[in-house]
Amino acid sequence: MSYLGVGVSPGNVPVYHGSNLKSIDRIVRLAELVLRCLICGLAILTSVLVATDTQVKEIFTIRKTAKFTNMKALVFLVATNGLVAAYSLAQVLRCVMSMFKGIVLLNKPLAWAIFSGDQVMAYLTVAAVGAAAQSAVFAKFGQTQLEWMQICNMYGKFCNQVGEGIASGLLVSLSMVVLSAISGFSLFRLYGHNKTKSVVRW
Repeated sequence: MSYLGVGVSPGNVPVYHGSNLKSIDRIVRLAELVLRCLICGLAILTSVLVATDTQVKEIFTIRKTAKFTNMKALVFLVATNGLVAAYSLAQVLRCVMSMFKGIVLLNKPLAWAIFSGDQVMAYLTVAAVGAAAQSAVFAKFGQTQLEWMQICNMYGKFCNQVGEGIASGLLVSLSMVVLSAISGFSLFRLYGHNKTKSVVRW
């Protein structure tokens, strides 16, 4: 039986026969793959920029070294982006394997797992960037009420590289939010005419 280009067979979710629906599905899958690759690369870049950032300053013959471990927010940013990079790499491999096989597994438990993982990573990246950005503002402008110094006046190079890392981390968090919407679309479209798993071949 078919209606508006969608065929429904017993025990299966809708199987697309219309070329428009197939092309839309391919675009969504390709967008997901591109976003996951982008997130993986940017997350690695963020971790490397922040983790390798150091600057040595001599103050009255005393050598002081600025590094990311001096600020817990930056440690959180590095750890979060490392986790996101590993997660994204695993998801990229899954996407590539499904594309090579020419199938998309429309399995609810798997779709829920992917959606939940994307949600967790999105929240983590947003929280990490927010915390790092707040610390960066204090380092840049100080806090006169608490007598906190403007650290960036002494460690300009360190602050500039941290700023680049935070900007890269912001792109990661925004991309994760978009990706969460895509995985949400892939999940909730399974709750259509039928409610069991199926395999759709491209």
